[in-house]
Amino acid sequence: MSIIFKSNGCSFLDHNNYIFNIYKNIPNNAETYSYALSAKLFYILNNVHTVNRKRSKRDSSDDLHEEATKVRLKYERFLLEMEPGLKDKLCNNSDISNMKAVRDFSRELLERTAFTHVGTNGGNNSERSVRCNVENEEFLIPYNSRFYCSCVIKQCHELAGYKYDIVIADPPWWNKYIRRLKGANNKLSYSMMYNEDIASIPLKTLLADNSIVAVWCTNSPSNITAVKNLIFPSWGVEYVATWYWMKVDIQLKPLCPFSTGSKKQPYERLIIGKVGEVNHVPDDYLFMSVPSALHSHKPPLIDLLKEYVKKENPDILELFARYLLPNTTSVGYEPLKLQHISLYEVVS
Repeated sequence: MSIIFKSNGCSFLDHNNYIFNIYKNIPNNAETYSYALSAKLFYILNNVHTVNRKRSKRDSSDDLHEEATKVRLKYERFLLEMEPGLKDKLCNNSDISNMKAVRDFSRELLERTAFTHVGTNGGNNSERSVRCNVENEEFLIPYNSRFYCSCVIKQCHELAGYKYDIVIADPPWWNKYIRRLKGANNKLSYSMMYNEDIASIPLKTLLADNSIVAVWCTNSPSNITAVKNLIFPSWGVEYVATWYWMKVDIQLKPLCPFSTGSKKQPYERLIIGKVGEVNHVPDDYLFMSVPSALHSHKPPLIDLLKEYVKKENPDILELFARYLLPNTTSVGYEPLKLQHISLYEVVS
């Protein structure tokens, strides 16, 4: 279970512990090992401080965007509702003074895992996670999972006949930052898509009669509008809610300051849609976690979303996946990227 605390429309997720529980007691050469993502990846500290600086009107809370103000207030209230013992347990007091070392470490790992596995398909039908070899590299594969290293549009055509109760998508939105990143180091980037290309994904035929669709979206107003007015209608999906992933550091502080408009925020947006009849999905839901240092490494959403579908064991599809999850079919060019054994450490 990724949810470790829940209160009044807010949840706290422990991403790293959730992954650790997936990869316990994996057999390897007549022995068993348990694996966790390198703890260093979650030593995120917001060490940007403002000292002796006069607050301008632009920095004042009154100037915050309405949405950012709403998210900030929910975050602050949620912290007050957390039990002191749990808060102390969650706060990591490790002395991580050199965040540059953490960033360099994550960059090294991403470069090391820049695989080209297009056309490779596989999975694990057992009830136990495994360590296996794929094209001479070692990967961890979770239980009851399947992956397709392929173009999302092409693979969705080939999945015709399957029906999914939950679909999660993290599209590679076209933006200037990724374009600059691609120019600097193409190992750290991915192919971007225009809104019309995302809308053309043939998802409509893959959705169960009663299903949930969750799409990660940037702060760009044009992308938000596109999800609601172009992409969801093309998929036959009805918009129902917007959720927020609040990113905090190891002291539970916002990863960056709250800002205005479409500028960088300490949260990301998840837009929720539905097909048919599902349980009531609340709007403005806030879920909080310490993110990993790996670029675009989103937290697991299955525990958050499954309560809204009426099926006890939902079939799950993740598009543009960069790592695998149990009971999930993962599609994209990089579903094995964050499964490589170099990202993990053996734990007792």
